[in-house]
Amino acid sequence: MLTRYLTQIGKYFLMLKEIFNKPTKWSVMRGLIFKEIDDLIIDSLGIVAFISFFVGGVVAIQTALNLTNPLIPKYLIGFATRQSVILEFAPTFISIIMAGKMGSFITSSIGTMRVTEQIDALEVMGVNSLNYLVFPKLVASLLYPFLIGIAMFLGILGGWIAGVYGGFTTADEFIQGLQAQFIPFHVVYAFIKTILFAFLLATIPSFHGYYMKGGALEVGKASTVSFVWTSVMIILVNYILTQLLLSK
Repeated sequence: MLTRYLTQIGKYFLMLKEIFNKPTKWSVMRGLIFKEIDDLIIDSLGIVAFISFFVGGVVAIQTALNLTNPLIPKYLIGFATRQSVILEFAPTFISIIMAGKMGSFITSSIGTMRVTEQIDALEVMGVNSLNYLVFPKLVASLLYPFLIGIAMFLGILGGWIAGVYGGFTTADEFIQGLQAQFIPFHVVYAFIKTILFAFLLATIPSFHGYYMKGGALEVGKASTVSFVWTSVMIILVNYILTQLLLSK
């Protein structure tokens, strides 16, 4: 089993190298990039906005319900919401959700092309199929931090609305918590994670879709496997980066 995993890892890195070989004409690639931006980024705005807003509200409410001691200042509700949303929820939790949404879409679309022999047709025409299929997804993933920025804003906004209009804190106290002990590097850390997560979201599902074998049933299986492995790698990279960037 270890040998099989090592073989898969080696094939993955070979795929990364091949993506940048023999690039497709820019006139064709430009249209592919805009299509991927629409499919992967724009179409994800709705689910990201919905989840971020309400989870931010839940974080604020749960924090408020745990502050039972009257000596504990209410501004900690805003502080806890900010820390939770910026450090973990927006970059990591949203990325795991996107592993299911974006990752399954990428794997199934490329896997279907493999099953229907469209990838073989591209190769026969002399087109580098990996560059044609995966490179536009990599470029589109550069806009993924834009999604996470929206998730951060809406998560904090949802926390503010839930905390203030739920009667748990005042607007001034919540904003005081947002400003308290703010460390700008935490935002930088979140976006460093986001960029790496975006790379994983674009390449791991593409790998499982491109190299899958079989028919329509295997497309579904490949989508499931890609979601599992993308989630595992996101959590692993999250742990490593947290150790490297935040631990002292």
